Amino acid sequence: MAVAANPFALQLRHWRGLRRISQLDLAIRAETSQRYLSFLEQGRSHPGRTMVVRLAESLELSLRERNSLLLAAGYAPAFPESSLDAPELDVVRNALDTILQGHMPYPAVVTRPYGIQVAANDACRLLMSGVAAELLEPPVNVLRVSLHPKGLAPRVVNLPEWGRHITDGLRRYADRSPDPALDDLIAELESYLPPVDPGPNHVGFAVPLRLRTEDGELSLMTTISTFATATDITLSELHLEAFLPADQFTADYLRSRFPA
Repeated sequence: MAVAANPFALQLRHWRGLRRISQLDLAIRAETSQRYLSFLEQGRSHPGRTMVVRLAESLELSLRERNSLLLAAGYAPAFPESSLDAPELDVVRNALDTILQGHMPYPAVVTRPYGIQVAANDACRLLMSGVAAELLEPPVNVLRVSLHPKGLAPRVVNLPEWGRHITDGLRRYADRSPDPALDDLIAELESYLPPVDPGPNHVGFAVPLRLRTEDGELSLMTTISTFATATDITLSELHLEAFLPADQFTADYLRSRFPA
């Protein structure tokens, strides 16, 4: 069988190339032989379902990508994709609401892939004051809001650094999981950024959001959490971004706006 006619062989070669690992390394990770892996990539052998799952895990594919690899091999998907409104995710929605409210008085937001807002607490909505109404029409993209000239951009003191922090993170994700829609979003966001190099002191993993307000400058650090053990695609793709004060003024300001 020619590789061109074998979707599984094509996907396997594609993902191994993206991960930049040799056939031997992947074979060791998947507990198989390099010879058998070579036959799979050439379309000369057909994998069992268990082998497809092992290869997907070894390649560190997302649940969505694992389903795609299974389908390419002729097997049913292993992971469901539920609507966030589905009854079986009631527990998840309640947990997210508890986390968002528990993070008050500091901002927190839950997003789907590429920045689509699912939920946010009141402190996060405070940050959105002054944002153009059209940017807040559902579905809200918090990344676009952050960098758009009619969004937060005019109030972001360190826009070049903050913007680079966002787009660099998206590019790293795109390197591992290519998607034309993500490429388009990155290009759009980069078009909003000033042509200024962040400079030698730029540290991409620890860039605060410095935001002007009428009462002074807020400085916020961010942390991102995911459901690492999720077996549902929808749940696995949710991100909780929590902002924490990077200085005493910011902490005091937010506490005064949202007293316990």
